[in-house]
Amino acid sequence: MSELLDHVTIDTSDKPEISVIWLHGLGADGNDFVPIVRELDLTGLPGIRFIFPHARSIPVTINGGYVMRAWYDITGAELTRREDENGLRASQKEVEAFIEREKARGIPASRIVLAGFSQGCAMTIQAGLRHPEPLAGMLCLSGYVPLSAKLATERTQESLKTPIFMAHGLHDNVVPFSRAEQSRDLLVSLGYQVEWHEYTMQHSVCLEEVQHMSAFFKRILG
Repeated sequence: MSELLDHVTIDTSDKPEISVIWLHGLGADGNDFVPIVRELDLTGLPGIRFIFPHARSIPVTINGGYVMRAWYDITGAELTRREDENGLRASQKEVEAFIEREKARGIPASRIVLAGFSQGCAMTIQAGLRHPEPLAGMLCLSGYVPLSAKLATERTQESLKTPIFMAHGLHDNVVPFSRAEQSRDLLVSLGYQVEWHEYTMQHSVCLEEVQHMSAFFKRILG
């Protein structure tokens, strides 16, 4: 197992039975989504361990080479053109290391959720659909499918059993809504169970979305 990235951990009980690995967006860090733990309605669910990793700091081309936390490089506004495949695959291994650590702690893959926003959403899809076991679920917020042309041959058959929650803002000015729709349609065409939500918002998270995420958690983990 590779050395884990720095991360924030919040347990909702002394003996968590579920792990949620939540991946942040470009330029943020794991602390960005720590407040979500208080906002989600987890009533009736077993104890959950929330893990918020911090991506490594790298130069990001679209931001003039400025060094910031990122799961992979973004070369231009058209997100899927000249994708940073090496960066995506390297960060996939980082995410897999967290999954393996949770399994070593006694949490089976079937009780592990991958979640992510924007770049973190892309990494959730990148890692989750290539995992050799079904996960409890994937929470895909304001993002897209990376390396989409390779997904059909690289995804595992086991991943078809992983329920997927996808949510996107109709007025997203970072990841266009049309790109999210294309990603959803691709996943559906490959046989995935996708719960789709769209909101009147930009590149962000809204209260209604949090309520829908809470319901999704209860459905897959209750």
